[in-house]
Amino acid sequence: MLQDIGPHVFRNEFSLKRPPRASDWVMAFRDRNILVSGNGKDVPLRLPEVSSFDKGKLLYLFSADSRACYLYTGDPDALGIPGFSWQSTVTLRSENPRLICFAGFTAWHLHSWYITNRFCGKCGAETAHSENERALFCPRCGNIIYPRIAPAVIVGITDGDRLLITRYRDRPYRGPALIAGFCEIGETPEQTASREAMEEVGIRIRDLTYAGSQPWGLDGNLLMGFMAKADGNTRIIRDENELAEAVWLSREEIPEPDTVISLTRTMISNFKRHGFNFGNGNGITGGN
Repeated sequence: MLQDIGPHVFRNEFSLKRPPRASDWVMAFRDRNILVSGNGKDVPLRLPEVSSFDKGKLLYLFSADSRACYLYTGDPDALGIPGFSWQSTVTLRSENPRLICFAGFTAWHLHSWYITNRFCGKCGAETAHSENERALFCPRCGNIIYPRIAPAVIVGITDGDRLLITRYRDRPYRGPALIAGFCEIGETPEQTASREAMEEVGIRIRDLTYAGSQPWGLDGNLLMGFMAKADGNTRIIRDENELAEAVWLSREEIPEPDTVISLTRTMISNFKRHGFNFGNGNGITGGN
């Protein structure tokens, strides 16, 4: 999956922050676009380096191997770096190279948190950056704001040698998907899995088995994957507001995913190859 970047090492400890060096990477965003060169297909993506920026407008994010990664906090419209252009953050799904794409996902997650918390939600004053930890704080009332991570589940519902494959209705991603949804207040991931299965396709599930996890920075999520078996009736009652399609496919009918960048595609690929038992004590790891 995208976060599996070995032998590279991702270090997100805030305590590692240091003054920027000329060859460090810079993440610059404008709307949902990132400043890169290459296309992630036949030409690998490349990030601009600190030497092209005003160091006073850079905010430390994390490190990848020996490079630190910084967020550009100035006016993105003022940037003009030869060889680099604004491209949709969807380009980061290319995995080429995986280290840069994962770093871009994570940087976008932090960037989104920063720009949506410029003001305190408690008293309305402008927030400031903590010097001691990755947090924003309010100088007026003392409110502390930590990065927001939204837990969500993905559920692979099976019926013997069949897997329930869906497609979203109104989302940019149009590829094969599994049942998915956010955890609600007071709800465990397991309860979320059962609720989403009923809401989206009208199927009760049993034998819920953990399959893996993944940070998904483009949406600020922490994804938790489960495999499950249909409990009783397998007739699909599709939520037409959420899903454009929901069908049972046998392992032979499931197309082999062209990439395993995501937890969803990894789960689909593993079911196609091994059936339900891949999730029984042999879950996908979520390590870096």
